Amino acid sequence: MVAGNNAIAKNHFRKKWATRVKTWLQQPIQKKIRRQKRKEKAAAIAPRPAAGPLRPYVHCQTVKYNSKSRLGRGFTLDELKGAGINAKFAKTVGIAVDHRRENKSEESLQLNIQRLKEYKERLIVFPRKGNKPRKGDASKDDIAQAKQLTGTIVAAPKPEPAVTFANLTDDMKKNNVHYQLRHARNEARLSGPRIRKARELEEENKNK
Repeated sequence: MVAGNNAIAKNHFRKKWATRVKTWLQQPIQKKIRRQKRKEKAAAIAPRPAAGPLRPYVHCQTVKYNSKSRLGRGFTLDELKGAGINAKFAKTVGIAVDHRRENKSEESLQLNIQRLKEYKERLIVFPRKGNKPRKGDASKDDIAQAKQLTGTIVAAPKPEPAVTFANLTDDMKKNNVHYQLRHARNEARLSGPRIRKARELEEENKNK
């Protein structure tokens, strides 16, 4: 019998631990395998960028997440047209294209056009045939100096600061915000009676 108002001991030692507990003991080796696969993929697509094709910056969906930006599926046809790049040519030089996406704002359009122009300036196009270079292909010196890019291809746009700071001026110190709020509230409260009074005065003047 337990003395006092204490919890009754319930000793359960046979919990079948092996069937109820999930382990991730393979984490270290999986990390090594993923790293090796990234190396193999980068070597297979060399001298193209190791990160893959260039992708646009788009806003997330729904009201909850639309203030955040992320990488999208591909550039729209309008964005490619604004940057002076053909859609078929874009696929051959590491630019992702999405013909279904549409631009909803001028800001996102100009942002991705600028992204494409920056990529275009740094682009080195290797000739298909070394002895027969075409118009727009890189020179031999550029090809010799070309290295595979690791990391981000084009840096993400810097977000505008949410809070801005300014120095207090004398005009700001003299400004009485509490009085302005009270005055605006009073004007809104008396607007109805004033309109009614003005209407009554007009009717009286007409009747005279």
